[in-house]
Amino acid sequence: MATAQEVRTLALSLPRTEEALVRDQVKFRVNRIVYVALSRDEESMGFAFPREERPALIASEPEKFFMPAASDERYNWVQVRLAALDEDEMTELVVSAWAMVVPKRLSADWLARLDVKAVERRGGGANDRL
Repeated sequence: MATAQEVRTLALSLPRTEEALVRDQVKFRVNRIVYVALSRDEESMGFAFPREERPALIASEPEKFFMPAASDERYNWVQVRLAALDEDEMTELVVSAWAMVVPKRLSADWLARLDVKAVERRGGGANDRL
């Protein structure tokens, strides 16, 4: 089960991210663009997600994913129940949402460094990624 604190820790570790409190709701953004928001009760999380892929994601696991509020349907946004996520899934959703709002080069460079660190932790070299 993923927690709001794990979301916060991960989001704040991503380049250019800032935390904001908007109408009593914690949001994580780059400049003015929000990519993750916690519900007021911190039991669900909204995240940036390609609008055209949203129906398939929700249909694949409707007990986990759900539509945003009607006022937010026009945005690239999906909601997820944190209790239904494991840490790896939460990480994938938050990092992917962040990558949607930062320059492509920044996300590519950051993800490449992350990949190199993972290989180094396993004791491999750069060629192990190929």
